[in-house]
Amino acid sequence: MPSISAKGHAMPASPIRKLVPFSEQAKRKGRKVYHLNIGQPDIPTPEVALNAIRNININVIEYSHSAGNESYRRKLAQFYQKKGINVDHTQILVTTGGSEAILFALMTCLNPGDEAITPEPFYANYNGFATAAGVKIVPVTSYIKNDFALPPIKEIEAKITPKTKAIIICNPNNPTGYLYSREELIHLREIVKRHDLFLFSDEAYREFCYDGAIHFSAMNLEGIDENIIMLDSVSKRYSECGVRIGALITKNKEVLSAALKFAQARLSPPGLGQIAGEASIDTPENYFRDVNEEYSARRNYMVDALNKIPGVYCPKPKGAFYAIVKLPIDDCDKFAQWLLEEFEYNNQTVMVAPASGFYSTPGSGKNEVRIAYVLKIDDLKNAMTVLAEALKVYPGRV
Repeated sequence: MPSISAKGHAMPASPIRKLVPFSEQAKRKGRKVYHLNIGQPDIPTPEVALNAIRNININVIEYSHSAGNESYRRKLAQFYQKKGINVDHTQILVTTGGSEAILFALMTCLNPGDEAITPEPFYANYNGFATAAGVKIVPVTSYIKNDFALPPIKEIEAKITPKTKAIIICNPNNPTGYLYSREELIHLREIVKRHDLFLFSDEAYREFCYDGAIHFSAMNLEGIDENIIMLDSVSKRYSECGVRIGALITKNKEVLSAALKFAQARLSPPGLGQIAGEASIDTPENYFRDVNEEYSARRNYMVDALNKIPGVYCPKPKGAFYAIVKLPIDDCDKFAQWLLEEFEYNNQTVMVAPASGFYSTPGSGKNEVRIAYVLKIDDLKNAMTVLAEALKVYPGRV
């Protein structure tokens, strides 16, 4: 039998999705599964986007320009300009979700064997994209006791080697919910400038900042325009995960020109998705206010409920809609599978994402899980009750 590739063997399974077969099995048993494992919002997609799809008046769904429809890129540039990010449509490459933007950035800017530093825990798919690109992710650990703040600059610089070509941040952060401050980003700028590195800034959760906090974009860091690549997506902003539209934004012409060649090889981003994305830019501001209030309420409830459970600690996220939660358990992977395979409370159970998959350092995150508070509060209440009951009887409780 022919053997698969080394990359195929090395490609990590998603900690977010690898437990799906066990979830399906639990549902076949008639159990209600509360999905706390994946960032799939239940917030309705804006009507302007849905209407644009419903009222499509075209005879052929054509390829678009490989960089994306110009009308969309122009409108997207105006969207960023209103956010104080000074870019034009020629500095935007529309991608098949934010995922492709990350992959294009890695393949464009790093050679196989090069290294990219990122605070851990980090978005698990960075590992997958790095494997596909032949790049090594080098973690610098942030800690739950510090609410996952940016690690000290000296710790980041200690990770730099001749192979280091980039730093990756996600702000607000998936999976921790931490919002990096302007001051923290300025510290990063000094490292990027001193060592002439790329700074990949994943800003897909920009709209999800709480308690009056203001998001500061890496695109507004002074003096490193050629180093910054912003990665973005409509998936969470407009609750449009399925349309698969993202963007790579940079003022570095050489990077953009090279990334376009990768984009040409995949022909074009989704045509229907671009129609939805372009229409979504007209979403009224009250939509975002309502969404922010809803997620704030969910966050507040969930954090309070978790911290009332004996042995559990959950920091209060400043952004996004995730939290890394410390549990009194021996092994998060075993616990997550046990919840689906063996546990039920009133014929209900919960699905969480083992935090071990969001770390690169061996052994890290073994007593942590990522929880996405994307369920309505009534469902969150039930899910927290189920989780509390599960922890009372889990055989590996510590």
